[in-house]
Amino acid sequence: MIQRDYIEIRGARENNLKNVTLRIPRHKITIFTGVSGSGKSSIVFDTIATEARRQLNETFSTFIRNFLPRYAQPDVDAIENLNMAIVVDQKRLGGGSHSTVGTVTDIYSVLRLLFSRVGQPYIGPSYAFSFNEPQGMCPECNGVGRKIGVDLERFLDTSKSLNEGAILFPDYAVDSWDWTICTQSGLFDNDKPLADYSDEEMERLLYGKPHKFRANLGSKPFNLTFEGVIAKFTRKYIMRDVKTLSERTQKLVAPFMTYGPCPLCKGARLNQAALSCRINGLNIAEMAAMEVGELIEVIRQIEDPVAAPMVAMLTERLQHMIDIGLEYLSLNRETDTLSGGESQRIKMVKHLSSSLVDVLYIFDEPTIGLHPRDVHRLTGLLQKLRDKGNTVLVVEHDPDVIKIADHIVDVGPLAGQQGGRIVFEGPYHELLRADTLTARHLKNGMPLKETYRQPGGWLTIRNACVNNLKNLTVNIPTGVLTVVTGVAGSGKSSLIHQVFLRQHPDAVVIDQSAVGTSIRSNPATYTGVMDEVRKVFARANNVSPSLFSFNSKGACENCQGLGFVYIDLGFLDGVRTPCEVCGGKRFKEEVLAYTYEGKSISDVLAMSVGEALAFFPQKEIRRRLQAMNDTGLDYLTLGQPLSTLSGGECQRIKLATELHKKGSVYVMDEPTTGLHMSDIGRLLDIMNRVVDAGNTLIVIEHNLNVIRNADWIIDMGPEGGHKGGRVVFEGTPRQLLDAHHSITSAYLLH
Repeated sequence: MIQRDYIEIRGARENNLKNVTLRIPRHKITIFTGVSGSGKSSIVFDTIATEARRQLNETFSTFIRNFLPRYAQPDVDAIENLNMAIVVDQKRLGGGSHSTVGTVTDIYSVLRLLFSRVGQPYIGPSYAFSFNEPQGMCPECNGVGRKIGVDLERFLDTSKSLNEGAILFPDYAVDSWDWTICTQSGLFDNDKPLADYSDEEMERLLYGKPHKFRANLGSKPFNLTFEGVIAKFTRKYIMRDVKTLSERTQKLVAPFMTYGPCPLCKGARLNQAALSCRINGLNIAEMAAMEVGELIEVIRQIEDPVAAPMVAMLTERLQHMIDIGLEYLSLNRETDTLSGGESQRIKMVKHLSSSLVDVLYIFDEPTIGLHPRDVHRLTGLLQKLRDKGNTVLVVEHDPDVIKIADHIVDVGPLAGQQGGRIVFEGPYHELLRADTLTARHLKNGMPLKETYRQPGGWLTIRNACVNNLKNLTVNIPTGVLTVVTGVAGSGKSSLIHQVFLRQHPDAVVIDQSAVGTSIRSNPATYTGVMDEVRKVFARANNVSPSLFSFNSKGACENCQGLGFVYIDLGFLDGVRTPCEVCGGKRFKEEVLAYTYEGKSISDVLAMSVGEALAFFPQKEIRRRLQAMNDTGLDYLTLGQPLSTLSGGECQRIKLATELHKKGSVYVMDEPTTGLHMSDIGRLLDIMNRVVDAGNTLIVIEHNLNVIRNADWIIDMGPEGGHKGGRVVFEGTPRQLLDAHHSITSAYLLH
């Protein structure tokens, strides 16, 4: 009998991998560790996951494959004994206003079925309880739950006339097309202040029905239609789900809108018939609004024998959410308000309910956003997946997750070109005896900070009552490093992002949002290094700096400086092929002939930050490169598209560009995301440098090494959801040790 106890990889060369050969045990938990950029993701995602998905897709017919994503064959000699792969990543769940925690986990579908079977009075089958179906949605708000209106005070300046720019919405700026239609319609006195309009004139301006007229614009006559300005705004922006519009359009229209609960359904999203149907006195919207930890108790009290199978299914799935630390969420929470970590854990809930076995589950840092208290819940779920007969691969830095591995693969020894090798394979107890960066840092945790900076003053957060916050007033010290901590859902993000930043809008936010989605933007252009490099090449060759830009004169004419040619195949996926003229180098041949110290501009863009730091002696270039190096990004190549960076990398590259500023207030959101234990010390050095330069730094963080090295801690809790929203501790890390009512305190010396 052929033994297929291992996934076998031979000769993997994706990205920085050095011909890696690896045996991964099946039906076990294998955890991949190593510094950022060492090659973990190249093995797990770019090689194993990509090949598993590619081979699965090839089992479908050509017609079906036309609608599936295309995966290129990874650079590997062979992969054997692959299972079907399910990747559970940190991509945030989108879906607009109609997608909720309940709909995306399918829990709401079971709840609808329950109400259609045992709810009283009977109103119809399960789709009668769906806010995404015409039979169930509220007719007033189309199932969104909110009625969006127009803020007339922001929309109009009634002291002005139309000719003076009385309509403040940018579409109606003086001389714009919409303004021209309005003023040429003949319906209004264009020089009369709006304050002097009669009720009839104002009604016509704001809500007038479409009025056709003929007007001369320039020398040509045109047939035009005037529509009331608020009526048109409502049709264009309010009648549609605003979240489906481009980000630029959302930002444009947001200041002119007011949001309030729908007057008919009061935010419940459903029509009155659906809301009239109840079980044990509660309708479906009231159940969906409960936190999962409360809802499970309500479901357990339903004793109707007809409901038994649905009650069993609901309690099982709700218990999965509780087990994974999401008991503070409600089923009606919109998915696009969830963090990356919450999104990943929601996806896990779906898979835990699956009866598929012998599946290859791949997780990307599942502890992101989890308090140390909840990490053991996550490890328990990983073990459940394994025990059902699946193979589990996890890319992770958290020591408590590494401990539960059946098998560990440590990749390194360092990042970029200095990584890409397997430096250790085996169980946890053997890793502790190995001489690798991971092993050394597993054995040596950081001590508690003993001396603390004294506050220079205080920034006050007043009357914070957003989401679950209990009308808090909190003082944040200036000139020190403050860490805001607490379990998931305790109110950390609400306190800082939704209240502090509104009350203190001058603060600089360094978060994990994308820094650029253009293929033309890279670390060299974003940090300003490229401007200096172009000058160096220009001086060395006595030519114009613009020659050394692939966005300007130096661009290869065949691919316009992209390095590839895009072929649109209509209904098929478009295809990118390397440019035949420049070979992917992005520049004209004549530009590549110019060199500095034997390197062309293309060679420089292929260098890692660390390599470029060793190559360039120029002070300004070195300063910018050093900032990236210090934030643990020494492995990034200068020409890597920013659209390929992870959330943690985006945050650190933003930090690198901000390091030289003084006297500012900075807010960082989980900056340790994606960082190996060996890089936490470097990150703390940078944080301390920011504070020592005279800045105030506020960090939302779960990492215990960062918490131990704070000057001041604000601990939120005590739990998540309605059991949170309070400040349970304010003070130094040393004082936190004695705060036994704090959950964080119990883990500080862990």
